[in-house]
Amino acid sequence: MKKKPETIAELTVVCGSMFAGKTEELIRQARRALYAKKIVQVFKPQIDSRFDASMVVTHMGVAHEAIPVGSTKELASLLNPDVEVVLIEEVQFFSSDIVVLVQGLVDQGVNVVCAGLDQDFRRKPFGPMPALLALADVVIKLRAICMNCGALASHTYRVIDGRPAHWNDPTILIGANESYEARCHKCFKLLGIPKSEQPTLSLNTKK
Repeated sequence: MKKKPETIAELTVVCGSMFAGKTEELIRQARRALYAKKIVQVFKPQIDSRFDASMVVTHMGVAHEAIPVGSTKELASLLNPDVEVVLIEEVQFFSSDIVVLVQGLVDQGVNVVCAGLDQDFRRKPFGPMPALLALADVVIKLRAICMNCGALASHTYRVIDGRPAHWNDPTILIGANESYEARCHKCFKLLGIPKSEQPTLSLNTKK
């Protein structure tokens, strides 16, 4: 990749729960870059083929062309040497080496936008997201609407046959409305939470 020493690039990380509008924001950023006549590439993990194998698609059906890749190494091999803006959808599904690649791109003057879930269904940091958030120049934290009570929601609630998921279920389960809901703190539920993961603080709210 050609070094662009005179360009001051930024890493933008778009994060939040499912149904918060992360893909919509990624598409907005891609279109703005294209309007500015930048050389743009959009990538997505191959594992996410819910709506289309070669498009990033919002839950409302808005779509943008993307390159599906199976690994960070494959993504790196497909980079245009003259690329100016790289956008990565569902970045939480990539291995930790995506952080090194993203940092290297930004250091070489390429603007990078990463969008992904900051928490898994257990409300734990998801994949490389903590490191990307720590490195980010700009963080866009989006919230959804709780599908149970209508409050602002920050958590992704997994549904298995109409019941909350179990702590020991696999971390990755590709799905949409049939498997997930956005939930607020009060409405979030999870079965089988280990004692070591349960909060020990109990506030006395009585006056």
